[in-house]
Amino acid sequence: MKVLIVSHYFWPESFRINDMAAELVAQGCEVTVLTGQPNYPDGDIFPGYRALSIRRERHPAGFDVVRVPSHPRRRGNASNLARNYLASIVNMAVLGPYLLRGRRYDVVFVYATSPVLHALSAHVVATIQRAKLVTWVQDLWPESLEVTGFVRNPQVLGAVRRLVSWIYRRNDLLLAQSEAFARTIRAMAGDTPVKYYPNPGEAAFSAPPDRSQPPALTLKPGFNVVFAGNLGTVQSLDTVIDAAELLRNRPGLRFVLVGSGSRLEWLKEQVAARRLENVELPGRFPVTAMPALFEQASALMVSLVPSPIMDQTIPSKVQAYLAAGRPVIASLNGEGARVIEEAGAGIACRAGDAAALAQAVLDLADMPADRRQVLGDAARRFYDNHFEPAMLSRRLIGMFEELTRAAPLSAATRLKD
Repeated sequence: MKVLIVSHYFWPESFRINDMAAELVAQGCEVTVLTGQPNYPDGDIFPGYRALSIRRERHPAGFDVVRVPSHPRRRGNASNLARNYLASIVNMAVLGPYLLRGRRYDVVFVYATSPVLHALSAHVVATIQRAKLVTWVQDLWPESLEVTGFVRNPQVLGAVRRLVSWIYRRNDLLLAQSEAFARTIRAMAGDTPVKYYPNPGEAAFSAPPDRSQPPALTLKPGFNVVFAGNLGTVQSLDTVIDAAELLRNRPGLRFVLVGSGSRLEWLKEQVAARRLENVELPGRFPVTAMPALFEQASALMVSLVPSPIMDQTIPSKVQAYLAAGRPVIASLNGEGARVIEEAGAGIACRAGDAAALAQAVLDLADMPADRRQVLGDAARRFYDNHFEPAMLSRRLIGMFEELTRAAPLSAATRLKD
């Protein structure tokens, strides 16, 4: 099976698709990745790369990475972000077919983080290759534009919806990262089949922590509730801070918010203004440091703002938390809460409800240690059965093989309504 992965983000940037590409190779696939120059999350092109270069490199896992020129994201500038996306989409569509000349692929596989418009580039390549086109939808458009407030004009949102529907209908298969995503996508996809395919856990979290080195961060004694990841607008951090304030007088209980993001400075200001000695902001650490950190946590916390699109999302940290085998506190609605409850891995409470979050923390803190261990063990079992990377890669290859055994003409080369 020859697979071309099209992704806006890729190694050495830290995204799920990195491990997936390596796992596909381990399962016997020939893989090539078409991507840009790495510059996420800080916005600057990584050392050793150049923004306007064309580059070919060999990944240590045994596959080729073909890079087109990129416009760096930089920081705090919406126009630079737009140029970053546009340059990536255009350069992959225009330069991609030339750079991949002489190669043939069975499947073009799109890792469709926001925006899904990168599937346009893949559509061009798949049409020329006469390959099957599969898009793995990680974010819903135009819903994300609307919920973040980035676009409010109904006419613009309607135009985006029509474009996304057009893209969906040019695929041979659409994969959705949650069951709720699948239902929303089907309403726009015409006769293109849609299947649920969750984000697998990262390889770094599947293995036990490396005990040959001291942990990058050592937590203080007590009941430590750890949040790890992006500290942004959709993580409902005001709810977390309000819950911490409600629990400020509980001895030995603290919230450890690990990571960085657009609301980090706001968090620092709130912790200082409210004098919250039970909130710690240690900064960002590499993914490889997370297993040792999670192992020290009394509970792992995930939170999102309440909104229709967030309710359909399974945050990617959920898989990492389950793999860690620790109890999970989920301040979520919808799909994320469903996973935690179905796994029997912890306590879910209403998104955006600080009092409910504080009570969930108290319930876990007051729970006997052996009962918390039962929750953690259930979390790991659920991970192994539903999110283990090798298992999911075998399932993906099976879907690819089923597609290639079907009608020889791909959806990318067929005229669809």
